[in-house]
Amino acid sequence: MPTEPPQVHPVVQMLIDLTAGAAGGVACVVSGQPFDTIKVKMQTFPALYRGFFDCSVQTYRQEGMQGLYQGTTPALLANVAENAVLFACYGFCQEAVRRLFGLGSVLQLSDLHSAIAGSFSSVFSSMVLCPTELVKCRMQALHEMKAAGHTALSSRSSTWAVVKTILRSEGPLGFFQGLTSTWLREVPGYFFFFGGYEVSRSLFLQAGQSKQELGALPVTVSGGVGGAAFWLAVYPIDSVKSRIQVLSMAGRQDGFLLSFLHILRTEGFMPLYCGLMPTVIRALPSNGALFLAYEVTHKKLTGLAERAT
Repeated sequence: MPTEPPQVHPVVQMLIDLTAGAAGGVACVVSGQPFDTIKVKMQTFPALYRGFFDCSVQTYRQEGMQGLYQGTTPALLANVAENAVLFACYGFCQEAVRRLFGLGSVLQLSDLHSAIAGSFSSVFSSMVLCPTELVKCRMQALHEMKAAGHTALSSRSSTWAVVKTILRSEGPLGFFQGLTSTWLREVPGYFFFFGGYEVSRSLFLQAGQSKQELGALPVTVSGGVGGAAFWLAVYPIDSVKSRIQVLSMAGRQDGFLLSFLHILRTEGFMPLYCGLMPTVIRALPSNGALFLAYEVTHKKLTGLAERAT
């Protein structure tokens, strides 16, 4: 059984988790933004594109490389904020799950316990994710929304221009369009995200080895597995969320359930899976990079904190 590491002050531990989570968020965006842009376009306008390659080529022809990286600034803010809060709360939720199940140490948590803790922590991270992700999704679909006559903004509009438009037309609460859908995606999604990551790491373990001793390759592969498990589990929910957040530029949208039922009645179930391929492809390297950056940063900062105590 692994031994308990030296204790770090809870406030210092929270700062370590925040910093490591932020580092993971940056790595995730840098490695996968163009794939995310294609995902949002295909989710919101499934009839416009024949597939991943067609959407990529059309976006490049119409908007250039900038079109593929539209929304990078809010995406960075979204991922840094989300992962900083997610991993900081993950530590607290692991402790809560430990107490709930009467375990003596966080190191005794099973993969299932870790998945439950990850699911709980997503409730809090969704609050900071929703506003920034809404801006990101709208920026990624500006070209299509302008072509449909639903906005005066162009695909070259700045992040600040999109933010000002939301404030002027919808007020501060406008940034929380799609919050219910975000919760419906994140809470089950992060159960599979952390569950897939922990189960994958367990499969890499050799006799007498702890997860903290795993190298970069097992951590990266496990992160990719966790990311793929997330999207495969909740992709239709994310499709509804993207539509609500983008199409609300043209007027207030129905809530998640009514929007979901409307899509099923008018288009069927398959359009809810438009963009799944680029999303899963993106999930493998981007979430691998996320967990690798998190684990490396967390290990370095924890080592520094332990030597300082």
